[in-house]
Amino acid sequence: MNYKPIVLIVEDDKTIRNFMQISLETQGYKVIETSDGQNALTLFLSHQPDVILLDLGLPDMDGLELLSKIRETSKVSILVVSARGREQDKIEALDLGADDYLTKPFSVAELLARIRVALRHQVHLEQTEGIEVQSFQVGALKVDFEKHLVFLNKEEVHLTPIEFKLMALLAKNPGKVLTHKFMIKEVWGSYGESDAQSLRVFMANLRRKIEQNSSQPQYILTEVGVGYRLMDEI
Repeated sequence: MNYKPIVLIVEDDKTIRNFMQISLETQGYKVIETSDGQNALTLFLSHQPDVILLDLGLPDMDGLELLSKIRETSKVSILVVSARGREQDKIEALDLGADDYLTKPFSVAELLARIRVALRHQVHLEQTEGIEVQSFQVGALKVDFEKHLVFLNKEEVHLTPIEFKLMALLAKNPGKVLTHKFMIKEVWGSYGESDAQSLRVFMANLRRKIEQNSSQPQYILTEVGVGYRLMDEI
């Protein structure tokens, strides 16, 4: 008997909640759902879902508060699904630990694709938990963490120390959106507005070295105004 991934839907709009539930169940997912944050916490603890679809506008608490509470004890994949489309809302949710952000309205195909990415990211986390991973590969791109080397089509790509740090950070979080602030703090140790421009310059250089066409990237995608995401599957 095949295992059905469990998806917890936290959404106060009944129409959208039912739409997501039916869409997921027809694709073989096991769905549990609720309209409020407090019940979501109870369901999360009792069912241990594989993915959480989280609306931010809940009747009893802000979705960001619920996100913070879950992140205190769990690394479960959390996909924020919200009508709040402002970049600052996305950045705040991602900085609090969300794995991805989907703005309403959205298509079934996009929702399913994001869930597949979230599940792959979860498997990656579980497989690498407590293990010193030596390398990561997607398509023709390989990152060797131990030797501080990057290869494309089996040929070494010469990166600066900062470029490698950025590449390694993305490769250790495949499929996950990393915000500008998170990347800057991880690589430079502090965050300043001027650092954001430095990050863009380094990422542009990195792209030129690993992408066949940097204007249509295959590996490193830009989440406009928010950050970057390394593809985990090509």
